Amino acid sequence: MQIRNASLSDFPRIIALNEESVRFLSPLNHDRVSMLHAAAPYHRVLESDGLVQAFLLVLREGATYDSPNYLWFSQRYERFLYIDRVVVSASMQGRGAGRLLYEDLFEFARDDGCQTITCEFDIDPPNAPSARFHAAFGFREVGTQSVGPKQKQVSLQAVSFEGSDGV
Repeated sequence: MQIRNASLSDFPRIIALNEESVRFLSPLNHDRVSMLHAAAPYHRVLESDGLVQAFLLVLREGATYDSPNYLWFSQRYERFLYIDRVVVSASMQGRGAGRLLYEDLFEFARDDGCQTITCEFDIDPPNAPSARFHAAFGFREVGTQSVGPKQKQVSLQAVSFEGSDGV
């Protein structure tokens, strides 16, 4: 498995992977992924046997982004990295792909001097695997909100390291 920066040629596969997990994510099309990619300081893919099997897309404070969850963090944190989405193909789940991407992200954050990483996951309807995964990396709930047309409930999460709370 190899982690590398996402490229334009990866977009069709990124969109397909997103569609596999769209019940937990907002939909992506080429225009949307292009906009997010251009705004993201961190957009990496995990490749195995020549095929993109996972991706992680992260924004920082100050991005022009309409996500209600991103906006929630923007109103409360001065400096942060926001995990917009992490997607692992069904065939690679449980094989460490997400862990490798997160370890790479934490290294990126340390090198960047950013001490707070944020994300959210569904709690109603529940996404228990995501809750367990994020807890293993030290994320803790800092808020909740209802979003989307069905008003699903999300847990807003943050992890801070190196003695900073990021607020």
